[in-house]
Amino acid sequence: MPITYGALRCKCVSNSRLQSSRKKNELQYHLHASFSLGNGAPWDCAINVGTNDADDLLQYKLVYDFDHPIVATLRGLNPGFEDLTDTSALPALDFLRSDILKGTGPWRPTDVMDGSDQAEPIPSLTRMLQNAQANKSDVWIFGRLYDTGDGIHDIHMNQGSTGSYINNGQDSDHNMIWQDGAVIVDTGAPQLAAYFTVFTQQLVPTDNLGNPVDGAHGYTIADDGSLVGT
Repeated sequence: MPITYGALRCKCVSNSRLQSSRKKNELQYHLHASFSLGNGAPWDCAINVGTNDADDLLQYKLVYDFDHPIVATLRGLNPGFEDLTDTSALPALDFLRSDILKGTGPWRPTDVMDGSDQAEPIPSLTRMLQNAQANKSDVWIFGRLYDTGDGIHDIHMNQGSTGSYINNGQDSDHNMIWQDGAVIVDTGAPQLAAYFTVFTQQLVPTDNLGNPVDGAHGYTIADDGSLVGT
């Protein structure tokens, strides 16, 4: 089944809840919340917040002074889902091939998750969504559509994985460039809030299919935008 990737402009209309799902040998944890598009039934979004696997933790950036030219583009989008599947430039996101992460600071490691909602980034991300709900703020969620039902998942970097995620040219849940995930919240100020994530087992740099190249390494801040222009 083809992967559909894009950005959802919406408003948070529910409290968030922590849920887990099994991925191979680990539990991945997500914050789920409902988001309204202005009409119709709300969408569900599963925002990655960590794992129970010490060898495959999540790194994250939670930025409250996000200031990038993409902001004007996002504010110009209509409410609803913007299909960016075949886009190879902003506003589609690629952490390596764009400057979207410029000036956003270091990556922070999450703790090993045990189902508690007290480990960061869960409390901070929960507050960000609570504020968005209370203030009826616009939220933009970048990721891939659910196979069934209205929702978005894979809200993390979607390249650099190994094993069954290697892109072999087939339509499946595999690596792709220009399909990275994020959450961006309009705080009403010129600077927005933003949340970015990458798994420690995802390796960079990547080739034009999104697969790790020979000699690839774990993601560091030095890799932010390192493939701009390639």
